[in-house]
Amino acid sequence: MTMRKFRQAQWEEPIIFELSREDRVGFSVPALEPEIADAMDDIAGLVPNGMLREKPPGLPEVSELEVLRHFIHLSQMNYGVNSGRFYPLGSCTMKYNPVINEVLAGHPKVTGIHPDQDEASIQGLLAMLHELKQGYLEITGMDDASLQPAAGAHGEYLGVLLIRAYHADRGDLEGRTEIIIPDSAHGTNPATAIMAGFKTIEVPSNEDGGVDLEALASVAGPQTAGLMLTNPNTLGIFDSNISKIAGIVHDVGGLMYYDGANLNAIMGKCRPGDMGFDVVHVNLHKTFSTPHGGGGPGSGPVGVKSFLADYLPVPDIVESAGVYSLDWDRSKTVGKIHGYHGNVGPMLRAYTYMVTMGGEGLKEASELSVLNSNYIAAKLKDVKGYSLPFAEGKPRMHEAVLSAEKMSEETGVRALNVSKKLLDYGLHAPTTYFPLIVPEALMIEPTETEPVEVLDEFIEAMKEISDLAYSDPDDVLGAPRMTVVGKLDEARAAHPRTICLSWKTYCRMIP
Repeated sequence: MTMRKFRQAQWEEPIIFELSREDRVGFSVPALEPEIADAMDDIAGLVPNGMLREKPPGLPEVSELEVLRHFIHLSQMNYGVNSGRFYPLGSCTMKYNPVINEVLAGHPKVTGIHPDQDEASIQGLLAMLHELKQGYLEITGMDDASLQPAAGAHGEYLGVLLIRAYHADRGDLEGRTEIIIPDSAHGTNPATAIMAGFKTIEVPSNEDGGVDLEALASVAGPQTAGLMLTNPNTLGIFDSNISKIAGIVHDVGGLMYYDGANLNAIMGKCRPGDMGFDVVHVNLHKTFSTPHGGGGPGSGPVGVKSFLADYLPVPDIVESAGVYSLDWDRSKTVGKIHGYHGNVGPMLRAYTYMVTMGGEGLKEASELSVLNSNYIAAKLKDVKGYSLPFAEGKPRMHEAVLSAEKMSEETGVRALNVSKKLLDYGLHAPTTYFPLIVPEALMIEPTETEPVEVLDEFIEAMKEISDLAYSDPDDVLGAPRMTVVGKLDEARAAHPRTICLSWKTYCRMIP
């Protein structure tokens, strides 16, 4: 096949101050009206002399056209899910976000709402949030939920606080000191448990990539507050022993917590609430299409079984005779964990996604994401230098984790170098070195929207990189060469002293 090659000349974009020319004007500010000018003078007179500037700030003097070109050029140097060729960023489900979601989330009738408005004046917004919650409960199989958490880790924290409140209410908190976490878990899981005041106990994976049942049984006991689990896990493997796992934890009085970061693989196919989970968080910004790269915006609602509902945050949005209101009556609530109603923008995007896709559409999205992941895994697992650890012959779900361990041992080309070389093909790198239980890990998650032609380009690029690693390893070790910024010195790039945030101390990262 003919693969699209990415060839881009290297350049260094000047900072805007370097474009400045004396007396060049981009915008003319009209003179102040006399009464406003007098008022400004009066205000200026209140400022201590030592805090007054001796001369105007040194702003860049550039034309409007230069400003426009400069910032658009900077934006083109970034990689976007809607501008790049492929975005296989595993563990984040960075889906394509349909434009209609953005249009509605940015509608003035939404963005113009103030959260302190009276309930009667925001009935449409409350109705949307209430319907979103009902859809969430149907998809997850839970009985009640809070939409407040602002992201996945925030949802995790609420979930563990609910587990803590449950045991405290039963007078059993002093003895329930441990949260069990598999070795394949997301890194936020142990951090969350510790923040909530628990000790974490790690259990290993078995040869099939699932939880080792004997190891779990050996650590579960009266000290167990709960278990945090992702299913499918970070290896992209669905743990078929989930009912046995839930039984072991419940038999000792612990609760089951579901990390819903990987819900994209099972949406419409099976529900965490039917697997034995008591608490669930779902990343609306992942599974339901708000791109989350760069740190936001996010939303991580938490669902619970009915016996935990009284502990949920307040207020809840309730409906009576077609009128929506805020209910603050939860007798055992853990309290409020977010201002107002949570992050409404991602919620509206998620609601739009659910409504436009419908139940069958959500189900098909899961099926296609699993199909795409298995297609890539099947094509690459036997390519020289790569392997597919754990559960040989067992299908993956929404993501597949390859290992470049053999390539590293035989050529010196590591997973990081493979990821860097992919940039020369115009392809975003997958998550590298995660999960930690896979040496030289490359976590590949194509999502459901990528056509087979794009998957084939990625597969062909990975094969070419393998060939280069064995025939000309220096070519891969020196990558990337075709990007705006070439290969960085990893140690210097991570060192805080090399981060120059002021134009006055501007420096370029040159190896």
